[in-house]
Amino acid sequence: MNKHQVRGSANEAAGKVQKNVGKATGNGTLQVKGKAREVAGKTEKKYGNAKSDMQKSDMQERDRDSERHTR
Repeated sequence: MNKHQVRGSANEAAGKVQKNVGKATGNGTLQVKGKAREVAGKTEKKYGNAKSDMQKSDMQERDRDSERHTR
């Protein structure tokens, strides 16, 4: 896991909590801020996933290139 996946997951979870606290207390502002944090967390987590996928793809490509040169 990279830092974006971790931070994104943490913000997503914290946003859900914040949103639900706002809902339970009738605080619309807190609800909206929580939802925004949740969405931002999901977005950052998706960025982290994409970055991780790219790194894996690059490593696989380097491995294939390495195998071609050793043959």
